Amino acid sequence: MRLILHQFELKLKHTFKIAHDKRDEQQTLIVELDDRGFSGYGEATANKFYGRTIESMVEVLEKARHQIENQELRDPDSYFKSLEPVLSENSFAQCAVDVAAHDLFGKKLGKPIYEIWGLSTDRIPVTSYTIGIDTIPKMVEKMKEFPWPNYKIKLGTNEDIEIIRELRKHTQSTFRVDANCAWTAEDTLRNAREFQKLGVEFIEQPLSPEDIDGMKKVHSDCVLPVIADESCIIERDVDRCHGLFHGINIKLMKCGGLIPARRMIERARELDLKVMVGCMTESSVGISAISQLLPLLDYVDMDGSTLISNDTATGPRLENGEIVLSQENGTGARLTGQ
Repeated sequence: MRLILHQFELKLKHTFKIAHDKRDEQQTLIVELDDRGFSGYGEATANKFYGRTIESMVEVLEKARHQIENQELRDPDSYFKSLEPVLSENSFAQCAVDVAAHDLFGKKLGKPIYEIWGLSTDRIPVTSYTIGIDTIPKMVEKMKEFPWPNYKIKLGTNEDIEIIRELRKHTQSTFRVDANCAWTAEDTLRNAREFQKLGVEFIEQPLSPEDIDGMKKVHSDCVLPVIADESCIIERDVDRCHGLFHGINIKLMKCGGLIPARRMIERARELDLKVMVGCMTESSVGISAISQLLPLLDYVDMDGSTLISNDTATGPRLENGEIVLSQENGTGARLTGQ
């Protein structure tokens, strides 16, 4: 097996702004595992908030190159377990290898991963479309550009309630708001009372992960459900979210791939937590991996590839929020290298 690394700069269609970041491009690393005519692909993006650079991921992968290339891929679980000691220091790099291994394994078997797992895709959630922070007219314009049934609205400004009020004038679609740690407990409780009147379904990560006392108050008093994101990074965080949140948002790159994500989903169900999987700004390689988990989810946010103008791959199609799964085997990704 050969390890091949591809680096791309993804161009965003619009400047993407959230409470703690703003960008017009996104660096990404595509990991390819090539074995006798079959290629599996995984993805990891650079991320300032989590201190992940392309260079740091490449360094980890190059150090582990011998193990990655010489470990037999009997199945993704045993492959993941064998490589975890050398990749766990960088969950983004670990995710890219985990997803590439799943993709390669499925392509060799001639089946999509969800089918190998025994999952049915008869009922899957629709995805939301993300509206980044901008002027209100620009946010309205972005929303009209994609008339979808669900929107994730990024907030964390001095006019958050005004934003939702104005956007609501232009659509009856469901709103989900994501404050990315920008609020206090008092902000959250006050905003939630107004948002409930305006058709908001839930609030994602309103407080800093360190504000445990604040989240206890929000969990008990908020009129809307609250979903963890920055508070739920890796597997052990699921238990920590119990009693603080009503659900969790799993990101494959943050937790380390499909295998830990499935364990997190299983544990969340045991704790009666709602489950969402979200994306970064990423290509269809990463989005394809998320699509394999759809039958296990309550909510999904997998619009990352629609936010960019130069997708480096093909995968599932998103049609007004409806997800049309790829006909490719494995995760469904095919690298085009634009």
